[in-house]
Amino acid sequence: MNDPRLKRNALGFLEVVSRPSEEELSDYYAKTYYQQEKSSYRKSYPPEELAVIDLRITQRGARALELLERDGTGSLLDVGCGEGFVLAAFAKRGWTVAGVDHSRAGVESMNPDFADKVEQGDLFALLRQRIEAGERHDLVWLGNVLEHVLDPLGLLDSLHSLVAPGGLLVATVPNDGNAYHEDLLAGGAIPERFWIAIPDHMSYFTIDSLRRTAEATGWDCLDVQADFPIDLYLAHEGSNYVRDRSQGGAAHRARLQLERIIGMAGAEAANRLYSALADVGLGRNITAFMRPKG
Repeated sequence: MNDPRLKRNALGFLEVVSRPSEEELSDYYAKTYYQQEKSSYRKSYPPEELAVIDLRITQRGARALELLERDGTGSLLDVGCGEGFVLAAFAKRGWTVAGVDHSRAGVESMNPDFADKVEQGDLFALLRQRIEAGERHDLVWLGNVLEHVLDPLGLLDSLHSLVAPGGLLVATVPNDGNAYHEDLLAGGAIPERFWIAIPDHMSYFTIDSLRRTAEATGWDCLDVQADFPIDLYLAHEGSNYVRDRSQGGAAHRARLQLERIIGMAGAEAANRLYSALADVGLGRNITAFMRPKG
């Protein structure tokens, strides 16, 4: 791939060449990202979308509990907790929850009852404080964070110290620049690499590069799941929301409908489907379930 904005890391993922400073990036997330709807986050969601957000958390949570070999409660740390949906979902199931993020704006907007569970500030500094305090959690949740930070390898390294013995790290990233995306571009279905989003995303992972990055930073990757492959709509002229932005709303509504239908089969069946999608490289996002080696 030839794009002067990106270079390929030795582990296979792509990273931005010209990067902001830590201070500039932290300031961007603290003052702009949630407040101006710069991300996929919104100031409000319709009920059907809230239901699917909860469904995704339920499905990933079910797989995590299966790998933890437990039915009961535990302790969860959500790193980059965003709007607090994961905190709320696990707290409802009786878990002890805590979150860290650059800004509380998202959780204050969507789940204000959990704002007091969130520490705001530089993620690396906040995690370092928790590590020094000897804090451990059964489950560390890292939902769409790795692609945003300047040092994803350092972040993965640091999280070893926060996972309790037998615990898990659940990390989700966009599935960007995969073989399907490049095939769409080569065939002219899309006019550009729509998934490049600077300064929001500093790194771009595929399923293969996420596995290699986990391995290189001392994690055993127990499973990888995709989510619903909305990108499939890009192969059809009538639903190509990159070439025709007016198609985006319809594609998103269709995605929600299909995710609800898949969810009706139950978390176990849905997770089998999403693991199979990951096996063939499809899915808009990918989630790795990891345990520290040794």
